[in-house]
Amino acid sequence: MWRILTGAALALMLDQGSKYYVLHVLDLLGARVIGVAPPVLQFRLAWNRGVNFGLFSNDYEVMRWVLVSLAVVISVWIFRWARHLPVPSGQFLAGLVIGGALGNVVDRLAYGAVADFLNMSCCGLKNPYAFNFADVSIFVGAFGLVLFSNKLDKNG
Repeated sequence: MWRILTGAALALMLDQGSKYYVLHVLDLLGARVIGVAPPVLQFRLAWNRGVNFGLFSNDYEVMRWVLVSLAVVISVWIFRWARHLPVPSGQFLAGLVIGGALGNVVDRLAYGAVADFLNMSCCGLKNPYAFNFADVSIFVGAFGLVLFSNKLDKNG
């Protein structure tokens, strides 16, 4: 169980710590865009009131609470499921998913929307979307669980 909590805590601290630093110390709230390694990486503030790419953001006040509730319910379900995983890395990966989901919950409670700020472009293609470390944690955790699902099944 401690591996799940470690993954969740790591993801949550990285997400919330980076958001605090970028929004309040670097003042991305005022600047809106900060070039870090242009054109590859820049901090570009985007408030996401929906889910990925702003989907379901129409009635955002209702969706805010629906998404908070859904994230909490899914996080509890993943936690209960992951406690029985026989592979320690699977438990840690599940914790990353939980921590990422809870990071976005904190944003929705504190700001009313998720603060996305990482914007990456490459090879002459300009990416209009931004993301955050909660999104990275969710992706890495879920991708790892899928990638190693055969190992998880064989040992379970």
